[in-house]
Amino acid sequence: MSLVILERSNGVATLTLNNPAERNTMTGEMVSDIKQAMDEIEADLSVGAIIVTGAAPAFCAGANLGNLAEADGESLGKIYEGFLRIARTPLPTIAAVNGAAVGAGMNLALCCDLRIAAHRAKFDTRFLQIGLHPGGGHTWMLRHIAGPQATMAAVIFGEILDGREAERVGLVWRCVPDEELMSTARVLAERAASAPRELIITTKRTINEMSLVSTHTEAIARELEPQVWSTRQPWFAERLAALQNRIKKV
Repeated sequence: MSLVILERSNGVATLTLNNPAERNTMTGEMVSDIKQAMDEIEADLSVGAIIVTGAAPAFCAGANLGNLAEADGESLGKIYEGFLRIARTPLPTIAAVNGAAVGAGMNLALCCDLRIAAHRAKFDTRFLQIGLHPGGGHTWMLRHIAGPQATMAAVIFGEILDGREAERVGLVWRCVPDEELMSTARVLAERAASAPRELIITTKRTINEMSLVSTHTEAIARELEPQVWSTRQPWFAERLAALQNRIKKV
């Protein structure tokens, strides 16, 4: 049985962790399947966005505890690849968090560009509760996304956030009823994938690189070259003409 299910339709690839009996815990074998699936996704030029989720009832309950008991820097790095491979993709990613996202599983959600949570979602860092220091960039990602107070509450004080609380503190973009999770994620992913793939990739890179820019003037300069580049692409002329035709008909 594959530990990852890969589905593709309408420009969207859905990657589902598929070991529900073990709550989709991250193992070396699962990491290997994730890397293979991501290679396939990025090689498919019809794909413009990715949804990451887990087979119910969990999103991902973290790293395999047996592996952790024997961990060193090298072995931890191999487990980290399960979420870092997704973090490195140039394509936009959505985490559709349908249940528990624990430890490394929470890292998987944090690595995505956007998080949508079901009401039943649970964000649980759990590192300190099992006597383990956070890893994989957990504290940096969480602080960067939700701020220092939410990070302290979750990591140091052991607060477990459901979907509504995660939305309140800015950890997720939206919390939706359980049955609406995948349809909500798909609407957003298809909207992203409807843009030209090269433009999606270039714009995501620009957004990420804006963390290195400190002034508005620098931001204008940083955006200028890719904006001019986009005006020279055939899709711009096509879409501009279509827009002008629609305006004429109003």
